[in-house]
Amino acid sequence: MKIELGSCLLALRLQEAGMTLDELASMLFYKPERLNDYIDKKRIMPLKTAISIAETLRCGVTDLYELIPVSPTI
Repeated sequence: MKIELGSCLLALRLQEAGMTLDELASMLFYKPERLNDYIDKKRIMPLKTAISIAETLRCGVTDLYELIPVSPTI
């Protein structure tokens, strides 16, 4: 099944983890602006970044985005 990425759920996952964007950025050695770009959907996070974020927030990689199934067109 084909999947499209919907909204980035990073802000929600941060809230659930009781962590700020700045704290996560500091832990992963990223600029907060970069993480904000993912939240604002200006960028899509690369898999390596998503894995690092998911491990840090103790969630699944697929928990970082809304996943939208796409029906095949015939």
